[in-house]
Amino acid sequence: MKHWIKRSLFGLFGGALVIGSIAGCAGQRHGWSGMTEQDRAEFRTKVVDRVGSKLDLDTAQKQRLSVLAEKLQAQRTAMRDAGGAGGTRSQFTSLFAGARLDQAGASKLIDEKTAVLRNGSPEVIAAAADFFDNLNPSQQVKVREFMERGRRWHRG
Repeated sequence: MKHWIKRSLFGLFGGALVIGSIAGCAGQRHGWSGMTEQDRAEFRTKVVDRVGSKLDLDTAQKQRLSVLAEKLQAQRTAMRDAGGAGGTRSQFTSLFAGARLDQAGASKLIDEKTAVLRNGSPEVIAAAADFFDNLNPSQQVKVREFMERGRRWHRG
């Protein structure tokens, strides 16, 4: 296959993947969006308690997990709010409002989301490391098993 055809196909596939990812994230209207900040805090507390009981966490470990949950929520909120008012869904749909896809707007939206992710990641990574590094080996094994099984951990 000619080189330019391969590049074009990879470019189209990559663009479709990025747009699909943004659309998937933009379409999430249930869950957190309908909750108040107090509801989110209560939910975080329940999750920390549930995970704490599954991993047999002590008080200090639960505190570290709570900090990690707060950092993750702050990162999620920052990602949602990146790019200004109107929300990600309206920003995404506005890219398709004209006769042509707003490529500059799409690039700007991706750049803004990437910048927020890049800027907030060190805090999230530090909180995750602080939590994980302070688990005992058997607790770390449980975390690894959870990650292997995915989101169905709470049903097992």
